[in-house]
Amino acid sequence: MPNPGDDRERGSTLPFVLVCWLVGALMVFGAIAASDAFLEQQGVQAVCDGAALAAANRADEAAVYAGGVGTELPLTRSSAQEAVADQLASGVSALDAWTAETDGAEVTVRCTRFVDIAFGWLFLGGQQLGRTATASARAPTLG
Repeated sequence: MPNPGDDRERGSTLPFVLVCWLVGALMVFGAIAASDAFLEQQGVQAVCDGAALAAANRADEAAVYAGGVGTELPLTRSSAQEAVADQLASGVSALDAWTAETDGAEVTVRCTRFVDIAFGWLFLGGQQLGRTATASARAPTLG
């Protein structure tokens, strides 16, 4: 039977409860930050996919007129970059950096955006989170 005058254990649950609340709050904040980062990644990927499709549909007209169209549209780096720039200039979404490369038949676009996420001040020390996406596209033709 406990002694009613024994106060050694009195108040010892308060620190435990506070630590549990702190851990719970960090888990909730972390889940919100991770969800925000995921949604930002999806947005960058969507922009990059659209830019890659636009670039794959911009054929090198000189090569088409000179040699015709075979099983794929001939693409050049300059036409791919021009198409990506036109697509991004339409105001769909701002990117911090992008590149467009082609092997003559397929276009690969790499897009980067730096974003502020929810509770970034807590998990990233106030820094922005870099989101990078890569998309490739090939314009098929009937051959």
